[in-house]
Amino acid sequence: MTAGIGATVDRRPSRVDDAYAAIKAAIFDGTFAPGYQASAQEIALRLGVSRTPVHEAVLKLQEEGLVRIVPKRGIVICALAPDDVREIYDVMIAIEGRAAELAAARPDADRAAAAARLAAANGRMGAALAAGDIRAWGEADDAFHRALVESAANGRISRIARTVGDQMHRARMLTLHLRGNLGASADEHADIIAAIHAGDGAAADAAARRHRQRTQGELLPLLEAWGLRHL
Repeated sequence: MTAGIGATVDRRPSRVDDAYAAIKAAIFDGTFAPGYQASAQEIALRLGVSRTPVHEAVLKLQEEGLVRIVPKRGIVICALAPDDVREIYDVMIAIEGRAAELAAARPDADRAAAAARLAAANGRMGAALAAGDIRAWGEADDAFHRALVESAANGRISRIARTVGDQMHRARMLTLHLRGNLGASADEHADIIAAIHAGDGAAADAAARRHRQRTQGELLPLLEAWGLRHL
């Protein structure tokens, strides 16, 4: 009996995690587009999972700002307006600047390991750009920024960055094909990597902020020029 109870407890979080990952993937790839509305049962049927883990997963996604639970209407996929994107970038500028500064203050071996992870992601970006694979470039860019935040070794910063970064991910992926200066990111990333490797916190902070400020300044006018009011 004890083993059976333990097995049930072990399986339940996995089903919720699977539903959470499936819904988030569907949001990111556009299967569940901004404004899409459905009941938990409808979402469960589309994803081939049971209703209970979907309900629990949606509660977590609502906390992260990706969905809203609306009484008598069900679950609505949140859309982002240009002002939302601006605010999200403002948060990421501050978070990643501080994360880079903290990474640069870590011991030599930790800094070297962080720089190696960042350089690997930056290298994948270059290879994807050379191959004309814009989606792969975006995924490698995301990997770079996740590694940058994780290099700070600050759990709270990582959790906040994941939540805000998830909200930003969809807007970035939908507009990648509109941006004409993707190659600049690799050079700016290289500046961040060099500062972290050298242990120069001020330079790392400045380089990380400068990079996000440039991409913010590039993306927001694109949204306006193309009339993209909801992402």
